[in-house]
Amino acid sequence: MLKQAHADFRRSLNIEFGRFIEDQYPKWVHGVADRPKLSTDVVRHAVVPHLKAGRRVVFVVIDCMRLDQWFTLEPLLEEAFDVQRDYYCAILPTATPYARNAIFSGLLPAELQKHHPDLWQENSNDERTKNRYERQLLDHQLERLKAVPDKGTKYMKIYEAEEAQAVRRQINTFSGLSLVSMVFNFLDILAHGRSESEILQELAPDEAAFRSVMKAWFTHSPLYDILRALSRQDVTVVITTDHGAVLGRRAALVYGNRDTSTNLRYKFGLNLNTDPKQAIIVRKPMDFMLPDEGINKNYVLCREDFYFVYPTRFHEFERQYRNSLQHGGVSIEEMILPLMTLTPKGR
Repeated sequence: MLKQAHADFRRSLNIEFGRFIEDQYPKWVHGVADRPKLSTDVVRHAVVPHLKAGRRVVFVVIDCMRLDQWFTLEPLLEEAFDVQRDYYCAILPTATPYARNAIFSGLLPAELQKHHPDLWQENSNDERTKNRYERQLLDHQLERLKAVPDKGTKYMKIYEAEEAQAVRRQINTFSGLSLVSMVFNFLDILAHGRSESEILQELAPDEAAFRSVMKAWFTHSPLYDILRALSRQDVTVVITTDHGAVLGRRAALVYGNRDTSTNLRYKFGLNLNTDPKQAIIVRKPMDFMLPDEGINKNYVLCREDFYFVYPTRFHEFERQYRNSLQHGGVSIEEMILPLMTLTPKGR
């Protein structure tokens, strides 16, 4: 009974949250003073002050980690670290090419496309291609903030267990660097893989079970070993994520041409249309500081727990993606994110 009441409360909260974002977000990205921290503020707010104070920083981005998932991991780290909690709001769409590029560049998507057109990729379907320039974007941001550290930086993107093990073995050799940045993609792979794997769906049928699976992974992961090794060094560890995910429960019809992007929680293309009760329709991309390459391009962003399905083969895809973890849209689960600073105890 309590569980159902909590679910109903979250549902009603997300309805209000969607309306709030539709009304306030354009003001936030156009420079209103009274706004929450956004993806673009993460490095400037959480990393740069430590660098300017001469401290070593390890910056860890765990792709697709929700706030509730972080709270399952935090107790495992409290024995070795003092944890300072902070939070921020992901930019839209809550997907890697936008939200994570915004973290590393400190720029909104429209600004990134304008200032670094050679580093902006929106149309690629290859996850690695979309974010292949994070190292360069971070370097540009540090230069802009006059925070390029004296002792150099290192950036690593970790997709596979072998890569993570290699980093674990090398972690003590990074002590001479001022800033080490690591992106761990495992959780995003797990979230997307769940919709395609019957075994993962059995293991993680709902959000609570997914948290348990994530905790089990973390406990035995090289990332946990890396963090425990860092707890014995003189270093500040900043842990965050680029976006969360939501369990898609309801299908929303979307209308567009064959060149429309394939994502389930957001789409961009020419003259896209959908039910405004189920999605935010961004007719003018620059209102949301999104790239506008010309006439009739628009974006649609799912509200609450909707996911987009085309009218053709509607029921087939509705069944296929129901109860899958998705991101890119507007929900508390996707947008309200942890930004944690860990200081080794006894330092």
